[in-house]
Amino acid sequence: MHDNSRRKFLKQGGALLAAGTLSISVVELAFGKGSEDRFTFAYISDSHITQIKGNRFVRNWDRGLIRAVAEANLLDPRPDFVFYGGDIAQLGKPEEIDHGLEMLAGLRGKVHYVMGEHDYYLDLGDYWRKQLGPDHYSFDHKGVHFVVLNSILTHENWMHRKWDSGMDRMKQMARLDNPNGQPFMVGDTQRDWLKKDLEKVSKNTPIVVFSHSPLQKIYKGWNFWTDDAEQVQALLKPFDKVTVLYGHVHQIQTNQIGNISFQSAMATAWPWPYPATYKQQASYMPKLTVDMNRADPFFERDATGWQFIDVHSGRVDVNYLLPDNTNRTVAFDEKAGHPVDTKYQAEVNRIPPQKHY
Repeated sequence: MHDNSRRKFLKQGGALLAAGTLSISVVELAFGKGSEDRFTFAYISDSHITQIKGNRFVRNWDRGLIRAVAEANLLDPRPDFVFYGGDIAQLGKPEEIDHGLEMLAGLRGKVHYVMGEHDYYLDLGDYWRKQLGPDHYSFDHKGVHFVVLNSILTHENWMHRKWDSGMDRMKQMARLDNPNGQPFMVGDTQRDWLKKDLEKVSKNTPIVVFSHSPLQKIYKGWNFWTDDAEQVQALLKPFDKVTVLYGHVHQIQTNQIGNISFQSAMATAWPWPYPATYKQQASYMPKLTVDMNRADPFFERDATGWQFIDVHSGRVDVNYLLPDNTNRTVAFDEKAGHPVDTKYQAEVNRIPPQKHY
């Protein structure tokens, strides 16, 4: 994509944002081995379609997904494909998944899906897989190796213990603070599969990994956490350039751990607060993280918006177009060796919408 095309995209994104403040990410890759062509893909996540009764669903979450699909279809240039980052449904019911997929069917072009915990714990993903296929896989596109993981598994003895119903198990995992739940993980079987998959890939091939939960440890109390994150990171460590994209947290996060750049996607449903706001608990997010604390946690669309993610150098730069807030850019600083907020990094430069609560 040429610079004038990028400016055109940002201009169009701003125009769409003025009409609706829903969340979609567009990712541009320009470092594909054997290809001089840049390409983009769109990223939508966390719609949490919620059935009320029969054919009645929570309208706000419906409208969030409908708008995101419409905006994705208006992108110019057209993305090569679309990723959906997980949590189509709120309680994993077939009615919720079908309703969400009916809306997502309006997307133009190929769609790749990631499984979220809200899609999984009612029936352990049986209906999701019946509709969409495998929950972990890989593919190559224009010199880039893409990997999709199911990162929201947990201990087998917890998943298969005697429950009153699948819905009882689902509700234990559906809460933000799930004291009766369990930590998420990729698990031994998928890590073995990932190891074998990556053995076939050259170490200088760019790797893009999609998971639902972050493949790092942020805050265990809210399950912003993947228990075997370090083991997954160790498998990715030998590669020159790795980007991990995830949903689940409903907020802006960016981080760099060694060769791995982590980026979260904002939700189309609602924003979650930041762990540091909860009883002043310490966040386990590594110190290099730059996040965007919301100006108004009572405004359901605050912290939704557009993300333009540029990974052409193998280091992610993110431009945020935010409703009722100041636009921001978080870019990798070569001297510092980690991402920085280009304007509001220093405390003295922060304005009220960027204060940490």
